[in-house]
Amino acid sequence: MRSGLHNVPMGNGIRMVAFDGDDTLWRSQDYFDDAQARFERIIGSYVDLADARVAERLYAFEKANLAWFGYGVKGMALSMIEAAVEITGQRIGAADVQRIVGMAKELLRHPVELLPGIREAVADIASRHDVVLITKGDLFHQEAKVRDSGMADLFRRIEIVSEKDPGTYARLLEEFDIAADEFVMVGNSLRSDIAPVLSLGGWGVHMPYHTTWSHEADASVDAGSARMRSVESPAGLSPAVADIVAAAAPGASP
Repeated sequence: MRSGLHNVPMGNGIRMVAFDGDDTLWRSQDYFDDAQARFERIIGSYVDLADARVAERLYAFEKANLAWFGYGVKGMALSMIEAAVEITGQRIGAADVQRIVGMAKELLRHPVELLPGIREAVADIASRHDVVLITKGDLFHQEAKVRDSGMADLFRRIEIVSEKDPGTYARLLEEFDIAADEFVMVGNSLRSDIAPVLSLGGWGVHMPYHTTWSHEADASVDAGSARMRSVESPAGLSPAVADIVAAAAPGASP
């Protein structure tokens, strides 16, 4: 294993391309947005939504509970129940609590819907580079999504992590035995997929999704970063990675 190399450009070129899962390979946030809208309709029968700042207060519970429940459907459902009890002054009925639990079960059973063209894009990149999947969230749910996506065969390794921060990526790079500047991360979230990798000296391809959880939107990256490329759809991924490969080649300037 190499050690202490992740902040030091080695000039060996790109050796690995990693992909995020939710909203990069398959749809996810749409279903969470729909669940939140349904939650607000439930709470709206008890309080005035605007006056009660329901969306703001729900997010506060979700953010505070990340350390306890992690990311994913189960943490969202528990936060919704906790928020509902507080926002309604403990007036929420058992039937409505049951509806919230039912929404969570529906989310866990929802079919995996790949983004158009993403399998072809990943397969094309995998024909030239080692590719891995790095996704975060509930272990059982993410495992089910990977299985049902039909894409597991494309990835050299599949990593399901509890958080995506510089420490997590540094640990994975050690395990992969590569330096940060030999690594490209592809994802929709600046906060989780791009900023941590750039901070280590790696490369990123940002492919925004049309909707983003406010927690994931809480980050900024210099749009002119020499180590980041932005694309609008899976069709742009292969050209973006090829551009990074050229920029990362020995003797090239990023």
